[in-house]
Amino acid sequence: MAAFVVSRALGWDFIPPTVLREGFVGLGAVQLFIEADPEAHYFSLRDDHLLVFQRVAAFDYIINNADRKGGHCLKDVDGRIWTIDHGLCFHHEHKLRTVIWDFAGQPIPDGILEDLVGLQQSLDQPSSPLQRELASLIADREIKTFQRRLDRIINAGTFPLPGAGRNVPYPPI
Repeated sequence: MAAFVVSRALGWDFIPPTVLREGFVGLGAVQLFIEADPEAHYFSLRDDHLLVFQRVAAFDYIINNADRKGGHCLKDVDGRIWTIDHGLCFHHEHKLRTVIWDFAGQPIPDGILEDLVGLQQSLDQPSSPLQRELASLIADREIKTFQRRLDRIINAGTFPLPGAGRNVPYPPI
């Protein structure tokens, strides 16, 4: 749910609408089902959707996505790109694992940086609606680490490089 909230705050609507609901074992996130082309995935889509995937790369870094597989990138019947499966995000320890390393070390396009700066400004206001909503979903420590990653990527102005350790989830699709 927090990933959806952040994507909405950025104006990047590549995560399907997501809501919280009470279920059999407690509170959980429910996401709109996307009717997608089963043959399409990140590796088959990237060349035709670079801007979307540059946003996804920046997004996955700031939310610390530990499981961005190629099959988590969908193309719907209208050709729109969606990303799903954000259950392993926002941890305070570095756990970024993604198949989207194509942009590593490259400058972040100005429009993406502007969106990230806008998000940063919203988070810098302690009682902003975004701060309150995130505080209801994730721990304070996770919010602070999220803000540090956001500051880091903005200050660098480049897409992150893979760090030490395992940087790609398995299986990749």
